[in-house]
Amino acid sequence: MTDREKAIAELLESLKDSKNTEELYNNDRCDNKSATKKVFDKFKIKDIVFLAIITTCTLITGAIMPLLVNIPVFGIIQLGLGLQFSIFPVIGMMKVRKPFSLLLQSAFISIFLAFMFPPMVLLLVCSIVVELLTLIVFKGYKNDWACVFSGTLYMPMTMPLLYMYYNVFYTISGNEKSAVSMFIGCKNYGMIIGMTIAVILLCFVGSVIGMVIARELKKAGKLK
Repeated sequence: MTDREKAIAELLESLKDSKNTEELYNNDRCDNKSATKKVFDKFKIKDIVFLAIITTCTLITGAIMPLLVNIPVFGIIQLGLGLQFSIFPVIGMMKVRKPFSLLLQSAFISIFLAFMFPPMVLLLVCSIVVELLTLIVFKGYKNDWACVFSGTLYMPMTMPLLYMYYNVFYTISGNEKSAVSMFIGCKNYGMIIGMTIAVILLCFVGSVIGMVIARELKKAGKLK
């Protein structure tokens, strides 16, 4: 083989390698786009309708809310609502396995609860934090335990936010100040820790129940 033929052969080999590299790069880009699309799927109308229905179930079973807001015990609201606010959101997330499904449910819930107890709007903030933690730990909602993880943290996450709300952002005067202090139990850290643990355990039980219910509904063909 002459020097000229060798040079032509090397050039062709170089072009071939370059083409293969470009194909691999394009394939990687397609794979990355596909993976991103799988994580951040768009919501369909039927997804929003289902989440609205499941939110209605959450609100109906949380009808004891007006009775709890006047009880001066830290965490009593979360303890009274923890079970239903973990069971139904988990069912919703196991049906609509898409990021921000919990946020969407929180938006529906906050619209109604804000009229009874304005600080419950903080559920929106809680849902955003929980969604981010779930995406970091589980990379999505394909795993059933990712839904349980979100459902377990959802309601307990409101407790530190409510504490900050009453101590930092909520301005009052006169006798109302002592009433708020009694409500949050700011000087009784044993109560704060105990109620927080109780709420977390209750929400974990509720989330597992929600997962079991969702699995049974899937087996029965009611939750496709």
